[in-house]
Amino acid sequence: MRIIVSNRSGIPIYEQIKEQIKAAIFSGELREDDLLPSIRQLARDLKISVITTTRAYSDLEREGFVASVQGKGCYVLPRSAELARENAMHRMEDGLSAAIAAAKAEGITKEEIIERLNLLWEDD
Repeated sequence: MRIIVSNRSGIPIYEQIKEQIKAAIFSGELREDDLLPSIRQLARDLKISVITTTRAYSDLEREGFVASVQGKGCYVLPRSAELARENAMHRMEDGLSAAIAAAKAEGITKEEIIERLNLLWEDD
């Protein structure tokens, strides 16, 4: 797993780390019981503060993605159906928001969008 952070993105670095780890879990790149890099190692690799990586890992643990084992590290927890569904809903909302913005820019009505959505749903 490769984590890339940007000081210019406007998104806090701990949030960038957290979201990239979550994406790796949902994509299957990180699997249940995989060991994450140590907090200190990740901070060293990214050239950031240990406090920043600690915040990212703490948030991931609080959200149920990882578990910290004293003296051993941070391990990926099994993906729960609820978390997977929540992630899918979030991705869907992002896609729909982009589609709605494009439709509004071109004067496409809500009814036309719904009609097209129904057609696409039935084609699958």
